[in-house]
Amino acid sequence: QVQLVESGGGVVQAGASLRLSCAASQRTFSSYGMGWFRQAPDKEREFVAAISQSGSSTYYADSVKGRFTISRDNAKNTLYLQMNSLESEDTGVYYCGARVGPNVLTDYRYWGQGTQVTVSS
Repeated sequence: QVQLVESGGGVVQAGASLRLSCAASQRTFSSYGMGWFRQAPDKEREFVAAISQSGSSTYYADSVKGRFTISRDNAKNTLYLQMNSLESEDTGVYYCGARVGPNVLTDYRYWGQGTQVTVSS
């Protein structure tokens, strides 16, 4: 089992940038595909971005493509989400997940506790 801890959230104005981090507890971090999801108030959790075990492949929701960048440092057991040009619609709790299957949208078994991102317009 891998434990995940997100950090880096905060309150920013529209147009600003934030960088989220997700620290994993195990050296087996590199064996998991990883992803970022978010949940806005009164909405279901939605996919934001995913990355393969090596980091060579990345996937993005259309709503964040060109503004967000997912990356990972397997030597540090850490996943990142660089968020630029933030919009009020990006407000929500951001979760990182460790994937155990091939589907980048659904095959996540382990989750962090989430970090709040609030974008004011």
